[in-house]
Amino acid sequence: MTSRTVPAWRLFLCFLLTLFFAPAVFAAEGANFSYAEYPLERAGIALHLDRVALVGAEPQKDILLIHGLTYSSHEFDVDYKDYSLVRKLAREGYAVWRLDIAGYGRSGKVEDGFMPNSDYAAEDINAAVEKISSATGRDKLDVLGWSWGTITVGRFLAAHPEHIRKAVLYAPVFRGIGESEVTEPFHHNTWEDAVEDFQRAEDGSIDDSITESALVGLWASGCWRYDGDSSPNGGRRDACVAEDVPLFDVSKISVPTLMICGDKDPYIRFDDLRSAKEILPPGSDVEVIEGGAHAVLIEEPYYRDFQNRLVRFLEKE
Repeated sequence: MTSRTVPAWRLFLCFLLTLFFAPAVFAAEGANFSYAEYPLERAGIALHLDRVALVGAEPQKDILLIHGLTYSSHEFDVDYKDYSLVRKLAREGYAVWRLDIAGYGRSGKVEDGFMPNSDYAAEDINAAVEKISSATGRDKLDVLGWSWGTITVGRFLAAHPEHIRKAVLYAPVFRGIGESEVTEPFHHNTWEDAVEDFQRAEDGSIDDSITESALVGLWASGCWRYDGDSSPNGGRRDACVAEDVPLFDVSKISVPTLMICGDKDPYIRFDDLRSAKEILPPGSDVEVIEGGAHAVLIEEPYYRDFQNRLVRFLEKE
């Protein structure tokens, strides 16, 4: 959530790598998955909701993925090797749904960037859940939120748990990240913002033993392609409050929930994580991946462990 300076030459090199390697690596892979959009509108704003599944499959289980504060849902489907969480879940037999909150990514623009705050986003999530339940004829689905998405999903779960089987809060942000006045309704996105959550080497550059250079370029170019140079600041204004201010109420979560994070994630309050473990509903789990940080889902030493722990929780009776 706070930008770190990344040398421009390094980002440009990563971008060039994506141009050379991405087409060859993914042409066959992408053909195995079907992508379909499901029109959805709430409060007069068109919301981007799509569904990904294996070609020819008829999934009987659904999961909805909710993005974080600055960038939209494309980040769950980074098109590099087997890093994509979307494609991993599709291979496990899921219909994987992605929502862009109003003002983000491929959803409709908003005039007031403060409007889609955490409570507003929770109602966008509810609209998507109702749409999915109606479209599939299935009463229950799973939901995953990442970073700010744990705040919005946490608030959604408190108000609308009826269609949710299990929840995953990945990198939960329990409390305010520190008081800071947010005066602009829109955040000015930069390429540095797109890569701020990657782990760093001693010289401040992205640690390529943790995050592969080609993946960095694909990730950043995806942020620029889908989100451009601005995103709403309502959620940021919610989060930039005193560190003792709760951002969602764990005690109001009534479905089995996995809280999962890396032990190097700078946004995790581990005291709150331990407290949450004591009050989450039966069937819940707390998982901490040693060495992982905020973007553990795409960190080379850890992403498969992250995927496997997630699937194990979802599949557990």
